[in-house]
Amino acid sequence: MKISTRGQNAIKLMLDLATYNNGEPVKLKDIAKRQNISEKYLEQIVSVLQKASLVKSFKGSRGGYILQYPPKKYTVGYILKTVEGDMTPTDCVGENGVICENSGICVSHRLWQKLYTAMNDVLEGITLADMLEWQSELWADQYVI
Repeated sequence: MKISTRGQNAIKLMLDLATYNNGEPVKLKDIAKRQNISEKYLEQIVSVLQKASLVKSFKGSRGGYILQYPPKKYTVGYILKTVEGDMTPTDCVGENGVICENSGICVSHRLWQKLYTAMNDVLEGITLADMLEWQSELWADQYVI
């Protein structure tokens, strides 16, 4: 299972919005510059996030985007599912899994189900607030006098 560039950049976008949350909307061009991602590509991603009510947009010269909720309300899994769809290792497991006629006797099915469960446990157990904390730790380690 590989998370696409779109999913990775959605996480970066959401983390940037959480990081630079000072009460003012954050401009996509600023996020693009900080994250080294095309502004056009971010527009596509933020459109999906906005339709799913994960972010709010503001128009005008002081416009931009803010998180709809506090960072602790967003799991990495929910963000990824919003832009990637169901995060399954195979077609026979997950929320929209195809009923397999061999699932009762297929050892591989058990493996894929365990992988799906483990992956979702990790992704749903990490929030943007957790990532903000990790980021603070990394940035503190980089601080040199």
